[in-house]
Amino acid sequence: MDAIKMSGKITSGFWAERLRLNAETAIFHQWEMLEKTRCIDNFRIAAGMAEGFREGFFFADSDAYKWLDAAARILKHSPSPRLSALVDEFIAILEQAQAEDGYLYTYNQIHFGNARWQCLQIEHEFYCLGHLIEAGVAHFDATGSERLLQVARKAADLLVRTFGEAAPEFTDGHEEIEIALIKLSRATNAPQYRDLAQRLLARRGCIPAYPLHFLSQAVRSAGRMNTVAAMRRQYYRAHPAAAGFRLPEHNRHRVPALMPLRFAASALSGKYTQQHLPLHRQEVPVGHAVRFAYLNTAAAMLAQDGEMDTDLPRMERLWQHMVQRRMSVSGGIGSLPLTEGFGRDFELDPEIVYNETCAALGCMLWSSELGLLTGDPRYAELFEWQLYNAASVGIGTDGCSYFYNNPLATHGGYKREPWYDIPCCPSNLSRVWASLADQAVSVRGNTITVQQYFGGVYAAEANLPVKIKVETDLPWQGKVKLELELPAPQHLALKLRKPAWAGDFALLLNGQPVQPRVESSKPAGMASCGLDFAQSAWLCLERVFSLGDHIELIFELPLRLLHQDKRIAGCGGKVAVARGPILYCLEGIHNPIEVTEAVLALGEFELSADFLGFEGVPVLRAKTTDGGDCILTPYFLWGNSGDTSMTVFIADCV
Repeated sequence: MDAIKMSGKITSGFWAERLRLNAETAIFHQWEMLEKTRCIDNFRIAAGMAEGFREGFFFADSDAYKWLDAAARILKHSPSPRLSALVDEFIAILEQAQAEDGYLYTYNQIHFGNARWQCLQIEHEFYCLGHLIEAGVAHFDATGSERLLQVARKAADLLVRTFGEAAPEFTDGHEEIEIALIKLSRATNAPQYRDLAQRLLARRGCIPAYPLHFLSQAVRSAGRMNTVAAMRRQYYRAHPAAAGFRLPEHNRHRVPALMPLRFAASALSGKYTQQHLPLHRQEVPVGHAVRFAYLNTAAAMLAQDGEMDTDLPRMERLWQHMVQRRMSVSGGIGSLPLTEGFGRDFELDPEIVYNETCAALGCMLWSSELGLLTGDPRYAELFEWQLYNAASVGIGTDGCSYFYNNPLATHGGYKREPWYDIPCCPSNLSRVWASLADQAVSVRGNTITVQQYFGGVYAAEANLPVKIKVETDLPWQGKVKLELELPAPQHLALKLRKPAWAGDFALLLNGQPVQPRVESSKPAGMASCGLDFAQSAWLCLERVFSLGDHIELIFELPLRLLHQDKRIAGCGGKVAVARGPILYCLEGIHNPIEVTEAVLALGEFELSADFLGFEGVPVLRAKTTDGGDCILTPYFLWGNSGDTSMTVFIADCV
């Protein structure tokens, strides 16, 4: 019997406040920026509802779809007339913009008429349609309305008709459509969508003479972009009053001298798009990190549905390689700029690492699926670590400022921005946050597994008539309380995750200490970044539970020094500091020292709270080796006080 996610709502604690920020501030800021950058106008132009020139990259449609997806997920738990009105307005535009046969891709519709599927390795048509389909599924789940779902199905039916029997050349350069088709199949009980997803995965890495194929598409796409640029100049000469529009700046990042050559080699070899080998032979994490994560998430979803289950051992080896050798201490993946992807083993220089927010989010989705498949707690462990660190760093405390890529050390000149020319991360964050409740608890038969500790109420509904209320003061303190609501006494197995970061723990049932059975994770070696997710385990209680039974967990949150492998340039041999699921850093703006050169007395940390305006957030006070004072703040909060130097790593003088 497969594990099923329990439905629920986050109602209290740390994540309730973050989700309130998401629902009341971030989602409306994102809409405002999509309007300001004319992304929504692109659809109005395609629908014949407005005049103007299409702006943004060829894949800009996806940014609007991710916003729509996020908005729908928010509405499921936080009804808002204002947000509902924006969603309905956008759906009406999409209905008008969509071609009769289901096609919807404004770059081609506005600029190139009937030209379709011209440069799939470059221009992301399937990727954009995938995000449209995901939005349709999310809206149907949230509202029960099939209005947007019908738009999504028309697009998916077009893909099924056109590419059901197509050659491998007709796979998208940016994976995502596969996830969307599987979700649509689950929502509609229509197997043709899952079948197409499986076929697309099977065709991956099978394009003959891929370097020539990619090069020819790159040249063609460049020619099309030049045509659009000429059309743009002509339009604004004819409409001078509309001239002067500019997209926001690109995200700041360091690009080493040889990186353009490495990008070209990765793209031509097929590694950049995971087209270098058939999927079942891809044993090493390579290429663009977001694409990699989406590809393997889809493979894991198919295994959940009983397809491709023989691929699970490969995915487990692939995940382990990523974690042990190609992941930063924050959980960030995709260390190389330009490729936005994986480097070689141990290539994790903290000032150069790209660690895109979307890559962490994609990896979280993959780990979630692997956790459901295997029941191994290490996947939930990585999900939690990336959620608090590699992903949450991407949004500011105001909900209106963002990081795109996330280095682990900088000398300054790197700050949060309200938007970017490629704004893929903000709404991606919002949509994952809005559905976090789905990641908390799962059920398989009469076994309930608590994977994430988010304060809320969760229900198995038809599968098992049980509700679980969770209260917790994580991540700052280690207390968790669970209360069961049952219609009658029931024999249940309850599995609670003991995090790898926890020290000793106490487990109480109705106020009395109990000794659980412990199910450990699979053994694995220490990651090069100092993390060991295999230290996680399940604490198992099996008995007849009754209405009102409550369980208390108390975890110690010791300070941990995460030693970096000496083979990592820039931080090898240094340590990072963590407490519970939170990684800490030194910010220059809060310290009278050059933080990137700081040497601390690592045995002399002191915990304090309510500092720097972050109410209730523990900071660490420490001493330099010459007796000076310094302060470490949570990494995910860095940059909220302005442009500053920052480092996660400290020289190990012990």
